[in-house]
Amino acid sequence: MLDLKQLEDNPTLVKEKLSTRSFDLKKIEQIESLNQERKSLLKIVEQGRAEIKKISKEVGELKKAKKDASDLMKQVESIKNEIKNSEDKLSTIQNDLNQQLLEVPNQPANDVPTGSSEEDNKEIYRWGSPRQFDFPVLDHTDLGEKLALLDFEVAAKLTGSRFAVLKGNLARLERAIANFMIDFHLQNNYLEIMPPYIVHQRSLIGTGNLPKFADDLFHLSNTDWYLIPTAEVPLTNLKREQLFSAEELPLQYVAYTPCFRSEAGSYGKDTRGLIRMHQFHKVEMVCITSAEQSDEIHQQMIQSAQKILELLNLPYRSLVLCTGDMGFSAQKTIDLEVWLPAQKTYREISSISNCGEFQARRAQIRYRGADGKPQFAHTLNGSGLAVGRTLVAIMENYQQADGSIEVPEVLQPYMGGLQRIS
Repeated sequence: MLDLKQLEDNPTLVKEKLSTRSFDLKKIEQIESLNQERKSLLKIVEQGRAEIKKISKEVGELKKAKKDASDLMKQVESIKNEIKNSEDKLSTIQNDLNQQLLEVPNQPANDVPTGSSEEDNKEIYRWGSPRQFDFPVLDHTDLGEKLALLDFEVAAKLTGSRFAVLKGNLARLERAIANFMIDFHLQNNYLEIMPPYIVHQRSLIGTGNLPKFADDLFHLSNTDWYLIPTAEVPLTNLKREQLFSAEELPLQYVAYTPCFRSEAGSYGKDTRGLIRMHQFHKVEMVCITSAEQSDEIHQQMIQSAQKILELLNLPYRSLVLCTGDMGFSAQKTIDLEVWLPAQKTYREISSISNCGEFQARRAQIRYRGADGKPQFAHTLNGSGLAVGRTLVAIMENYQQADGSIEVPEVLQPYMGGLQRIS
């Protein structure tokens, strides 16, 4: 959430940064106007209370002297009415201000490239060389269907489009991928969490999913509950509305959960296969840190996701997202894209974002700093990795001429020693 004090102290800088995110600056002007009204009404209320205190003292002295204090008492009642009217207006303005603040995205970090779309993202690292095939490459959908282990037709009968049924060793491979990833993160001091897959509105407001992205969520009718779009939501909110010791930091959580997304506005995109589903699985990293640790933890999270891809021997590249392509809550994001032979391109498999204090301010996640004063924590999140997309990458990169799929060496212990799916 936007820091009003920062807006008051340096409005030019705030507007300059938000303009790079294609944000309508007229909304900032509305926020400034509401904030001025709020401050004016607060001043009226405070002055009225001070005046009542002063007059009440005079009333007490008059009564003590057995003199008439009725005029002063009428004056007190009049001021109380004025205060009540001002407080009512203040409550309305404060609610309006809070709602408008929830619509403002995070400000980009200083080293984020300026741009308007994914075309302006900057590649910063590349690992591995795409495999050269001596036979026609199949995409993961054809591979899975020919093995009779991936079924979209049955899923459509059960639920609808953008769902899949995985069978046999393909289902086992997805589970093996998740277990391998979780074990990797546990070796790097992450605490495994099994959170609820349903959260309420306050949790989604805390991470920035609401109110702006309501159309992307699955809402359970007649309730305040939503299916989680990612484990980032419950993991970040584990410390919501808490004030804790700096000695607890950094907090490092990892969870393997299903994710549910309506994919509003994405119709026509990636309709074939497992790339863009309404339900998929992900291993998610979430860290809560101090401002001083924030950049270092971000780099560690990026390196963890990269290492998993390297252990799986999957070629990938890293990109820093531009201001126009970052997520709403992020101040800096690094995307990892894995090579998919059938598409002859790199596709996103992880986004690792530093949100600064943006989410912590919304969710009231605070710790006591070295001076003993409460400070907003920094929150970070990233896929470590998207399990379904990792499955896709393995299927396509490890496919064989006979249509079978080789199992990556690091996953074979999780598959009971199985070396090939055929």
